[in-house]
Amino acid sequence: MFPKVTIVILNWNGKSFLQQFIPGVLATDYSDFEVLVVDNASTDDSLEFLKSQFPDVRRLALDRNYGFTTGNNLALPHVHSPYFVLLNNDVEVQPGWLKPLVELMERNPDVAACQPKLLSHQNKGEFEYAGAAGGWIDCLGYPFTKGRIFETNEPDNGQYEGESNIFWATGACMMVRKSVTDQLGLFEDDFFAHMEEIDFCWRAQNHGFRIMSTTESVVYHVGGGTLPKSNPRKTYLNAHNSLVCLLKNFPASQMPFKLFARLCLDGVWAFRALTQFDFKTIGAIAKAHWALFFRLGFWLKRRNQTYRGLSQIRLPQHGYLPRSIVFQYFLKGKRRFQDLVKPVEN
Repeated sequence: MFPKVTIVILNWNGKSFLQQFIPGVLATDYSDFEVLVVDNASTDDSLEFLKSQFPDVRRLALDRNYGFTTGNNLALPHVHSPYFVLLNNDVEVQPGWLKPLVELMERNPDVAACQPKLLSHQNKGEFEYAGAAGGWIDCLGYPFTKGRIFETNEPDNGQYEGESNIFWATGACMMVRKSVTDQLGLFEDDFFAHMEEIDFCWRAQNHGFRIMSTTESVVYHVGGGTLPKSNPRKTYLNAHNSLVCLLKNFPASQMPFKLFARLCLDGVWAFRALTQFDFKTIGAIAKAHWALFFRLGFWLKRRNQTYRGLSQIRLPQHGYLPRSIVFQYFLKGKRRFQDLVKPVEN
């Protein structure tokens, strides 16, 4: 008998996505699941639509837009199943998508979270940037995936099939073990959105859990449904939250050097934006750095609170590239995951 699963869908003015994708979620071929839509104070009558068209879907109405992080955190007291899935409202699923994720978690009690293969909804033969076949990071904390490095999305030719240990699972579709969040919490409230799943998966690994992916489950992600890639707000959140992830989770002996290196590379990023007269990106990067240093004491305290009781923080064993992805991609021209990691780690 399979355990119950709660599918948590965070929504903010996403009525059109709910209309398009909720029917497929409800058609999931699994014996015991429920759908909980958490609404971040939408103004497009999303909740009224759900109530009239899908009355069996549980609804949690929040009083304002709490972002992806706190919005999902506020859902946790309403989850009473051993597993839950964080599913973006712009993800298309197939009937058999859920069972392989549950089976993986049931076979591996030390796995905190897992993800399916994420393909592009617009081009279903191509990996989608938000998660592809599983997330990795490099020696400076830059995230990339099996199937997408920076702006290069690979076609899915079956090159990354199977189950795999990874560094982080995508928040667009991530199954989480509820007992782990009871112990460690879920997302960093102050992130609002972006990089929160990396911080959570990093924290879980530092506490002895694993993160995995399986290509037996496949979903299709629209992407950019809330903030497009070029949005300055998204640039700020990615730049700031990525630095905070590094500050919070790297071993203390390595963290100062890696943080300095990242700040320098952000300077290169800003210079590149200057050559393109992209002053919004420059402003977003500068704002991210200012926000980091303005609250440096807060984040160091948060780091101590997160790992209180651990004798030592070690680098996770899986999904870590001990080289610079920036150097490999821009200077050595390695644009595919399989060119970076041989053989592919499983």
